[in-house]
Amino acid sequence: MPDRGGGPTGPRIRVGRPSRRVRTLLMTLGVLAVLGMAFTMFAGFWTDWLWYRSVKYSSVFTTTLWTKIGLFFVFGLLMALAVGFNIWLAHRLRPPLSAMSMEQQNLDRYRMSIAPYKKWLLIGITALVGLIAGASASGQWRTWLMWVNGVPFGQKDPQFQLDVSFYAFDLPWYRFLLGFGFAAAILSVIAAALTHYLYGGLRVTSPGARATAAATGHLSVLIGVFVALKAVAYWLDRYGLAVKSSDFRATDNWTGLRYVDANAYLPAKTILFCIAVICALLFFATLWRRTWQLPVIGFGLMVLSAILIGGLYPAIVQKFQVQPNEQAKEAPYVEKNLEATRKAYGIDGTKVTDYTGTSTTEDKTKLRDDVGSTASIRIMDPNVVSPTFQQLQQIRNYYAFPTNLDVDRYSKDGKDQDTVLGLREINLAGIPKKNWINNHFRYTHGYGVVAAEGTSADAQGRPVFTESDLPSKGSLGTYEQRVYYGEKTTTYSIVGGPQKEIDYSDDNGEKTTSYKGGSGVNLSSPVNRAAYAVAFGEPQILYSGAIGEGSRVLYNRTPKERVEAVAPWLTIDGDAYPAVVNGRIQWIVDAYTTTNGYPYSSRTTLGDTTADSLTATNDNRAVVAQQNQVNYIRNSVKATVDAYSGQVNLYQWDTKDPVLKTWMKAFPDTVKPKSEISQGLMDHLRYPQDLFKVQRELLTRYHVKDATTFLSGSEVWQVPDDPTNRSGSAVPPYYLSMKMPDQQAQAFSLTTTFTPNGRDNLSAFMAVDAEAGTDGYGKIRILKLPTNTTVNGPKQVQSQFNSQEDIAESIRLLRGGDSEVEYGNLLTVPLDGGLLYVEPVYVRGGGLKYPLLRKVLVTYGGETAFENTLEEALDKVFGAEGTTPQPPEDEGDTTTPPPTSENPTVQQALEDAQKAFDAGQEALKENDWEAYGKAQKDLEDALRRAEEAQAEAGDSGGAGGGESKPSAAPSGSPSPKPSS
Repeated sequence: MPDRGGGPTGPRIRVGRPSRRVRTLLMTLGVLAVLGMAFTMFAGFWTDWLWYRSVKYSSVFTTTLWTKIGLFFVFGLLMALAVGFNIWLAHRLRPPLSAMSMEQQNLDRYRMSIAPYKKWLLIGITALVGLIAGASASGQWRTWLMWVNGVPFGQKDPQFQLDVSFYAFDLPWYRFLLGFGFAAAILSVIAAALTHYLYGGLRVTSPGARATAAATGHLSVLIGVFVALKAVAYWLDRYGLAVKSSDFRATDNWTGLRYVDANAYLPAKTILFCIAVICALLFFATLWRRTWQLPVIGFGLMVLSAILIGGLYPAIVQKFQVQPNEQAKEAPYVEKNLEATRKAYGIDGTKVTDYTGTSTTEDKTKLRDDVGSTASIRIMDPNVVSPTFQQLQQIRNYYAFPTNLDVDRYSKDGKDQDTVLGLREINLAGIPKKNWINNHFRYTHGYGVVAAEGTSADAQGRPVFTESDLPSKGSLGTYEQRVYYGEKTTTYSIVGGPQKEIDYSDDNGEKTTSYKGGSGVNLSSPVNRAAYAVAFGEPQILYSGAIGEGSRVLYNRTPKERVEAVAPWLTIDGDAYPAVVNGRIQWIVDAYTTTNGYPYSSRTTLGDTTADSLTATNDNRAVVAQQNQVNYIRNSVKATVDAYSGQVNLYQWDTKDPVLKTWMKAFPDTVKPKSEISQGLMDHLRYPQDLFKVQRELLTRYHVKDATTFLSGSEVWQVPDDPTNRSGSAVPPYYLSMKMPDQQAQAFSLTTTFTPNGRDNLSAFMAVDAEAGTDGYGKIRILKLPTNTTVNGPKQVQSQFNSQEDIAESIRLLRGGDSEVEYGNLLTVPLDGGLLYVEPVYVRGGGLKYPLLRKVLVTYGGETAFENTLEEALDKVFGAEGTTPQPPEDEGDTTTPPPTSENPTVQQALEDAQKAFDAGQEALKENDWEAYGKAQKDLEDALRRAEEAQAEAGDSGGAGGGESKPSAAPSGSPSPKPSS
């Protein structure tokens, strides 16, 4: 025997042992990969469960999960059984091998190759189709829950006299079942045909019969099932006509039957249903006749009928019956569409009143006093003054305000007034040093509300703050000021453990705190830490010493995210807003129930309809639901999110909405009754903007009630583009306390304007009572201007304003140097038959990086004024100059000092202060403490010079030695001062 252990011929070569090691290594790596994938899937599931349990909405998670699992297994199993059974049956019906043709004998090698694995192959194929079908079916959990919990609407469609719930809840589920049946039938036919071909039941090239009797019968039954399902589809299509969309005249998404549908398509669908039933029976009859002749003839007849009856005949009816007399033929169906659309969108109670557009009062001075009682004109634009809030009230770089502030009502001296406010939220981009500990453990929350009067500004054009400083103080009283949940809080924080959080800083230094809100998920468990380390892709969570007993992770922290998570069946408004309610900051979120199955109601695309100039220029201002099409919408739920504890509450708002009742059956105990809304919360609820934008878009066409006018298109309006910017998008609606002509007192309202389609003059003004808890809440009023006269619309007013020589010269002067002019909201107010336009004008410049109110434009009855204050502009427009009471000169100068921009010394000092402040912030970012100290010294010196110069101006201007305040910062707010 040769020596296999080596020798002179060479070293011994071992082959087996290294290969075993490689196999072992590969197996180990494979097992680890599978375990890693499994734990990743488990981590996602486990963290979701922990989060839902932490917010006390675990029932939403479990109901959704079990519904998805149930649908997955039921429909996955049904599909697997259907396909698997037909493969097995085709194999069972195979002809004997001796009878196989030459063609089939050539397939022997394929049959032989799969013979040892045919059992596993069958299992694999059925498992694959079952998994795909189950995954698809699990996505229909909303459809299933709406079908099984559906509540009647109590309204019937005008064509079939079926309750609306049939179209909203039942028909979508029936269509899903039908689609599933078609898929099962088609897959079964394909699988059975391939199996029959492989085992000789079907022949392609061989002479003689193309199919065995068994294969013929089997495939005929499957095709008969498919045709029977098509018959069911024709029958359901009859009802589908009531919710079918089509392009018709002025409406791109017209929904419901028209003349051709009722008189051609409807009978055609009925006839096709009967033909399909007969055709299906002919296919089933092949079990006895064993011939394809009659079924094929029947199938061909069905296809021909579908072309002639379902396509050609309706086209003939449309061409020769409808088009020659369209208005008369379509009018009854248009009336049904008008009524259904107005009901579905809640605009059926809209009150349209004729409005002259011109004042009948000859002496305009008499109207001057009426302005104050007609409207509280807001000159602080919440969409412009955010940088001003940021500059004057940010206090620390790690705080920030939203790009668009909010408008609310708060009481001052016993009187409600429009207030512009925003929260000082955490801004991680501004922290001095970024690292994992600072980003997620130390800088965890914002602090306080900042609010200002909406109807006034101070002498320098800055907001008059009613709540300011850090900690915030003012007219809002005592409340929990820490903001752990907000619109800008998009990252996770770990709180409550050994690592202290930065609370806020004052003159006595930095304050720390530890979260006691009780929300979030406990990280004391190693399993929880490992799951979140995987879910967040952050391994430090697993081993960091900053996490210990009591540590909790906060995430899903924006109000919109939290409400969407606990109520996935709601559509969320794009603008959550904060309010101080009963000692807490509460985010208020409007939520909608929608459906796409309201018969005859025209559809709208929410993403397009709710877009305006604000959503176009601000990424933080969300567009609701993107391209989701609906034809029914209700603001059925008012939700709140506590800014400190993160607690989410859902309140039933529309107690009659059947869609909400359906979801409340599906998810019991998740929505609280309306009676549990406290009075403090009710005072801050308002009519939602996105619903208003949807309604105003529909009202551009559906303000008319008669079919003839609708069909003529002569009364079609449009929402004008915003004239104050170049976005080319629709003007946003504005909240404003005002009085419509038929109202006795001002009401907090949401307003907009309309122009004729393709023109810029004004056609209508629309307002809705937006103050919740009042009798008029939700009442829509439209003032319709005459079509035979021309009243300037917003774009024309803005153009007139820009082209007027004296105003244009004033604007040019305001833009001197590096200054920028920004136009605020162009407000429209009905007054004595005419329309009053008011627009604040802001200026950034002179070293300041934030806008200040410098001028106010007022236009009424052809008169235009461009003055320093609203009062002066109103006086000029109404010819009442000099009538505004002034303090007697001999009583001393008690008026506010003139704007500092008129004093060059003060202005230069403020510019130097701004430069020093900016230099200090840059030094902080670079940790250059020497430069920071120098900047602090320069800042103090500049502020001192500004104060002295302002004091001198006050002393020289006052007849009675009145004291003048320094103007380096607004009253009640700190001077610009960098963080320490």
